[in-house]
Amino acid sequence: MIVENQSNIKVHFAGAENLIRSNLILNGSGSNYSLFTIFPFLCDKFNIKHGYQNKGLSYSEVSNNNYLNSKHCIQDSGLFSLMFGSYKGIKDEKFINNWYYNLIETTLSGGFKGTVVEVDCQKVLGVKKAWDLRIKMKNNLPNNRQINVFHKEDGQKGLDQLIEFSDYIAISVPELRSLGQKNYTNKIAYYIKNKKPLIDIHLLGCTENKLLKELNFCSSADSTSWVSLNKYGWFKYNDGKKTITIKKSNISLTTLKNVYYEKLNKIFDDSKIKKSDSLLYYHACDLFQLDYLIKQYTFYAGNQD
Repeated sequence: MIVENQSNIKVHFAGAENLIRSNLILNGSGSNYSLFTIFPFLCDKFNIKHGYQNKGLSYSEVSNNNYLNSKHCIQDSGLFSLMFGSYKGIKDEKFINNWYYNLIETTLSGGFKGTVVEVDCQKVLGVKKAWDLRIKMKNNLPNNRQINVFHKEDGQKGLDQLIEFSDYIAISVPELRSLGQKNYTNKIAYYIKNKKPLIDIHLLGCTENKLLKELNFCSSADSTSWVSLNKYGWFKYNDGKKTITIKKSNISLTTLKNVYYEKLNKIFDDSKIKKSDSLLYYHACDLFQLDYLIKQYTFYAGNQD
């Protein structure tokens, strides 16, 4: 269990790597679960330009805001962005080793005590290297619980070894979905839980209603889908009976002001960010969607207390 007396999966809202969004998730919407990436806090050490809006805030400020205001908080390694996201490129063993050591140093010096995702580099450096870093992380971060990630490169033998080694394992749902095998995620999740009943399972990058309901015995999941209203101008909401599309253009500004602006004023003050009408409107839309999604996840995954 990731929280006391846990009986169902807890959805972590990802994207909490700056104070404004961390506070939106945890203090604006009332969510109890967050996920942030360490990526922007390591970029300067590698001369990587990024678009994250940290406004000079330290890793310690952001990570501990998440940790102290969450019932459970997860730190992602940032490796996906490095290898497959908008910052992808050739990353050799020397680079990954340096990333790992800087991740360890930053986590320790910042005093973060939450859960940390391992440096799962199987896809670029192979399974053996991933195991080397996995074992090192367990020794280097003794006060942080770790999530070990299963990838298709691990194979059946590797999965069995991971289950034996780990007490918290992640399934990369988007990766398995790309394999085109129906119910593959379900089969792996059931296999893991049957082999080690007390293990915690995280559904990486997943808030699919069907999976949240069917894999209710898993411990956690995460997604950035809560930003889609601002990103795409709409989002889909399912109340358990039907799915409706909610468009940003149809949301009353008066409603946003009456329901969310008072909360936002405090959040902006706490986040040390200058307010403007456009930013208040933008983040009111974020809170609007967060409220809807918490209701949806509660229906499909169970209570999000």
